[in-house]
Amino acid sequence: MIKFFGEYNVKVDDKGRLIFPAAFKGIMPAEGDMRFVVRKDNFADCLEMYTFSEWERQSEEVRSRLNPAFNESHAKFWRAYMHNCAVVEPDGKLGRISIPKKLLELIGVTKEVVFSGNDYKIEIWAKEKFESSVISNEEFISIAGSLSDLR
Repeated sequence: MIKFFGEYNVKVDDKGRLIFPAAFKGIMPAEGDMRFVVRKDNFADCLEMYTFSEWERQSEEVRSRLNPAFNESHAKFWRAYMHNCAVVEPDGKLGRISIPKKLLELIGVTKEVVFSGNDYKIEIWAKEKFESSVISNEEFISIAGSLSDLR
């Protein structure tokens, strides 16, 4: 499994394309699948970007918990889960990615985004929203303390 780390600011060009960070491109297999699935995050005002193989794993895990053929709420959930998804691939020459305008608008992107490596996925944020999404050190310590109680 590929793991993504680091934060990279990228400007949106006139055609709505983004340069995929070289640090992320560099850890992808040289002859491997460069497709990614991008979708709106369920809980945050950002996009999630998964390698295609990680997306297959994640979505199958979710799908395995559902029975959309015989449970209406499961069918509605699955439809909503798959809504606002797109397959994207950096171009081979410059590494530009075209993310559908609709998805960028959902998270409020105007001129600049932050690609934020988050282990098995990349988050894509409007720069302003990324900066305001960072929790305080006090909140981090509080959450860390509550997690230690789980062991």
